[in-house]
Amino acid sequence: MNLRSVTNYSIANNTVTKLARLVQEDYPKFAKWICYNACIIKRMTNDNNKMNAESENSPLIESWDTYWQGALTSGAYTGGGSSHPLVLGFWDDYFRQVDDRESKPKIIDIASGNGAVVESASNAFTGSLPEFTCLDVSDSAIRMLEKRYPGVHGMVADAANIPLDSASYNIATSQFGVEYAGLDALGEVTRLVAPGGELALLVHHRDGIIFEECGESLEAVQEMESAEFIPKCIAMFEAGFAAMQGGDGERYRTAGKAFAPAIKAMEAIMMKHGRDVAAGTVLKVYRDVRTIHSRMRHYEPSAIQDWLLNLQQEIEAYAGRMASMRDAAIDVAQFTQVCADLIEKDFEILRAEPLTGSEQDQPIAWALIAKKK
Repeated sequence: MNLRSVTNYSIANNTVTKLARLVQEDYPKFAKWICYNACIIKRMTNDNNKMNAESENSPLIESWDTYWQGALTSGAYTGGGSSHPLVLGFWDDYFRQVDDRESKPKIIDIASGNGAVVESASNAFTGSLPEFTCLDVSDSAIRMLEKRYPGVHGMVADAANIPLDSASYNIATSQFGVEYAGLDALGEVTRLVAPGGELALLVHHRDGIIFEECGESLEAVQEMESAEFIPKCIAMFEAGFAAMQGGDGERYRTAGKAFAPAIKAMEAIMMKHGRDVAAGTVLKVYRDVRTIHSRMRHYEPSAIQDWLLNLQQEIEAYAGRMASMRDAAIDVAQFTQVCADLIEKDFEILRAEPLTGSEQDQPIAWALIAKKK
C-alpha cells in the first residue's frame, strides 16, 4: 500500500491502542501523544519523488532545482514574496504602460523561476503575449515555465554569462533574480538592452520584509536540523515497524525516548517563531509525522523511509534558498552604486526607490526602471 492509497482508510482504534500499550510502561507521555492523535485524519500530500538534482550542479543551484522540481509536483514549500500585491502591482503598472506605447516588444526575463513576470505580462497586455525569452539556472524551472507558457523560449544559463547577442531585446526584466548572480551580472543584463529599450528590476532589499522573513525561516529550519528531528524520526519508525512485525519492543521504546526531545524542540521552534514560520514547513512536518505515526499499520515501511529522506532533502534545499536570498539582498549603498553604474552605461534612471505601500511601511524590495539612451 502506498502513501496516497492509504489516506482514505479510517484509523483502527485497536491498532493505536496496541502501539500505545507498547510504550506505555516506560514512556507514558509518548503513549499519550500517540493516543491523542488516534482520531486525527490528515491527507498525506508530501510524496515527492522528483528531488534528485544533477551531481555536477553547485549546492546553490541544487537547492533551487530541488525547489522547482517540487513545484512541478505541487509539493514544494513556498516563500519569496512573488505574489505580494505590491510586487504584482509593480509589474501590472509597468507592462500596461509598455502595452500602451509599444507593439510586440521583445522581452528577456532573467532568473525567471516559474514565470511570475511572464504571468504578470500575460495579464497586463491586451493582445497576445509579447515575444519572451526566459532564462534561469534551473533546468526544472525552465521546463515548468515552458509547460505553462508554450510560446515562451526557455534558456538554461547563468545570468553572469548569457550566450545572447548584445542589444537584442527591447526590455530586460528580473524579479528577485539577477542579484543572485552578483551585482557584476547586472552589466551582462544591460548588454542585452537595445538603444531606446528599458531595464525593469525588483531586487531584494537588505532592510526589507522578505530579508527579515528569510532570516527567521532560516533560523527555524536550522534549529529543526540541530534537533535531528528527521534522523530520529527515521530511527523511531524503523524500530516501530520492526516491533509490529514481532521484533524487539525495547528497541522501539528506546527510539521513542530518543525522539521525544526532537518533538519538544519542534514545539519550541513554533512557540519562538510562530506556527507559520518557514511558510508553515515546521508545522506541516510536525503534523504529518504525528499523523503517520498514529496510523503506522496502514503504511509500508519503505514508503515512509523514502518520504522522510525526500523530506530531509527538501528541508535542506529550503535552508539553502533562504540563505541565498539573504546573501543576495542589497543595501542602500549597493543600490546607489547600481544606479551610478547604469548611468555610466548610458542609461537614464526612470525609477529607483524602495517598493513600499507607504512611506512608513517596511520595504519589500528595491524597484528600478532605467532606459537605454
